[in-house]
Amino acid sequence: MSGAERGPWPAYQWPEGKRSAFCLSVDVDADAPYLWAQRRPEDARMLGQLEQRRFGLRQGIWRLLDLLDRFGVKGSFFVPGVVAEANPHLLPAFLERGHEVGLHGWFHEIVAQSSDAEFTAALEASLGLFRRQTGAAPRGFRSPAWEMTPHMLAELRRHGLYDSSLMGADHPYEMEGVVEVPVQWAIDDAVHFKFSALPTDRGPPMAPGPVLEGWLDEWAALHRLGQMMTVTVHDWISGRAQQLVLLERLLARVTAEPEAWVATVGEVAAHHAASANVGRFAVAAALPEPVEPRRLGRG
Repeated sequence: MSGAERGPWPAYQWPEGKRSAFCLSVDVDADAPYLWAQRRPEDARMLGQLEQRRFGLRQGIWRLLDLLDRFGVKGSFFVPGVVAEANPHLLPAFLERGHEVGLHGWFHEIVAQSSDAEFTAALEASLGLFRRQTGAAPRGFRSPAWEMTPHMLAELRRHGLYDSSLMGADHPYEMEGVVEVPVQWAIDDAVHFKFSALPTDRGPPMAPGPVLEGWLDEWAALHRLGQMMTVTVHDWISGRAQQLVLLERLLARVTAEPEAWVATVGEVAAHHAASANVGRFAVAAALPEPVEPRRLGRG
């Protein structure tokens, strides 16, 4: 849909007996962004950021898996191809514990730095690797850094994948025929806790207490409104002790609510595709036409 939006959307229909949905998703970035950044010589010789990220696969991810087991929650793990290739035990380990695995680029490529051809090559290489390691193609994709182009959407549609990268609603919708399970920056751990002393990290990490309070408020409001909450965490960030306590308290609240549907991102996408919601929340991938600069005021 381009131009003015239509009026308010109707209420979203969740499975019978459920008022809202909750997903715990993990972006298993590990050292993939470091490998992508190695194209810049000034980053390639430093160990600090690399070791910080390696904590995720050494300890962090296994702590997150144990936490999910304690609450009986199934998560969605989005894994870059280079991480899965270097750690062939990883995808099978997630599946053996009942979780979902999804695509997350090859080198965690930044969309603005990649061509359409590079995206297609990375997507197809990742699909092939996941099939070889798990025996099946994944159902979902999450874009590194949560950006999307019309070409990317067309490729996801061609391969029958859902997406979980955009923020156009608080419940699933469709864009160009691709089911979108939305995310939100405010409930991503990297926004609050990512810090590596690099110039791109503009401030010290926050204390978990205020973040938890905000996330609990977000959850209460979304549940009341009949929407969904997709929490996104990272192996090397939320595998740390304080962040684990935050997630433990959040999961305790959510799993105690009988009208909350705690599901994987893939389960939510499948529900949308098979439900009466299809077509009711469809939008176009419309980019605005370039606007000629105008002189404002007199003169």
